[in-house]
Amino acid sequence: MFYLTIWLIVGVLSFWLFKKSAGTMSILKPNVLSIVFYYSLFISSFIGSLLIALNIDEHYMINLLADDRFRSIGFYTICFVMVMLPLSMLFVSKLLGFQPEKEFNDYLKKPVRVDTDALTYLIYVGLTFIGILSVAYTIYYLKAIPIIELLLGSNNLAELRIEASHNFGGNTLIRNIFALGLTPILSMITFIYGYKTRKLKWWILFLITFPCSVFIQVYDLAKGPIFFYTLMFILLLLYLNIIKLTWTRVFILGSLGVSLIVIMYVFIQGVGLEQFTDYNRGPAGRLILTQIAGYYMHLELFSDRLPLLLGKSMPSSIIGLYDIEQIRSARLAMETYFPDRVEAGTAGVLNTLFAGEAFANFGYIGLLIGTIYVGIYIQLIYIIFLRLQKNPLFISLFIYFTVNIPRVVVGGFTDFLLNTLWVALVIVLVSPFVFVKLLEMLRNRSKKQTLV
Repeated sequence: MFYLTIWLIVGVLSFWLFKKSAGTMSILKPNVLSIVFYYSLFISSFIGSLLIALNIDEHYMINLLADDRFRSIGFYTICFVMVMLPLSMLFVSKLLGFQPEKEFNDYLKKPVRVDTDALTYLIYVGLTFIGILSVAYTIYYLKAIPIIELLLGSNNLAELRIEASHNFGGNTLIRNIFALGLTPILSMITFIYGYKTRKLKWWILFLITFPCSVFIQVYDLAKGPIFFYTLMFILLLLYLNIIKLTWTRVFILGSLGVSLIVIMYVFIQGVGLEQFTDYNRGPAGRLILTQIAGYYMHLELFSDRLPLLLGKSMPSSIIGLYDIEQIRSARLAMETYFPDRVEAGTAGVLNTLFAGEAFANFGYIGLLIGTIYVGIYIQLIYIIFLRLQKNPLFISLFIYFTVNIPRVVVGGFTDFLLNTLWVALVIVLVSPFVFVKLLEMLRNRSKKQTLV
């Protein structure tokens, strides 16, 4: 009863703070903050923390903990994250004079500015060509394509998935930046241009980028990416005022999503109906317990078994300057608790709530400062995009971050320090237009000097 009371108080307080920071927490008007709360925190972390604290989780990962005191420590620290994260967001809002409800609603109503000049089209033709080549490059360097092997009846899909995602034979930067990152964003950009201009040339680009994007989401049989890509397009239709969500539509979309999850689990992982419906196994257990279980393992591992990393899991581009080899805490956790799976090649990393990696590096101080930092980071991204011009490029980037920031919240902390994928995508998409503007400025200055 004690844990339940604290859980309810913290849940209500967290929801209120998120609402004050986001402007709305309505499921019918999703935004980056509401998705972080509902998906990353409440579903993926907070529900499981209560079950674990009450010792009714019966989860195989939690059972590996040698000391049950971490059940309570994990619960209290997750409660801290639930409150401190939105409190940091609210502080940024007050500091910058951000009016969340008004500015978010104004953004939804704001017209989309579309540049239809020939140069803009040529830039996106070039980027589309790069995207296609990168997808082809990814396919070329795969020893086997898991989704094709599934259709052919292969029985070693788990190994193929790990091989495709973690043992990729080509350059991972090309795959991650241009295939996995750039192509889906281009599909949204070209859709906006096609919808707004009604011109065939833009629809042709969309019909090229869209199937490439779908393939790159499902090729390795990962279940999450295709759902997040679908969410991107739902947000895109909402932000363009093409559709409005209703509870009926949410129910239909949710039913379709659950049905697809059932199909994927049954055919890919061979999960039976009994296991599928258990709260601690199957997709439900994966969401509410497996995701947060790694956090408890981080707490125990870097309290009792291993010394703190002291920054060794920071981005390699930073610590590489000091000749320090990067060590990801999620990999160490997997190697410690599931060595057989790692050796067999069926397990990669044990990603979990960002606070786990923050703790692995600097203990409770890292957890405190890391939570404040992540809250400030997310709120700044939210405010910046709401105040930017509403054009196809910025809308698509906004939606990309709206969907991917919640994924990183339950993926690790160091990606919030320097996410080379995000930085590279922004540079690749924005730099051509910055270059064009600079050329225009130089030409105009040259004309003025000639006239003088």
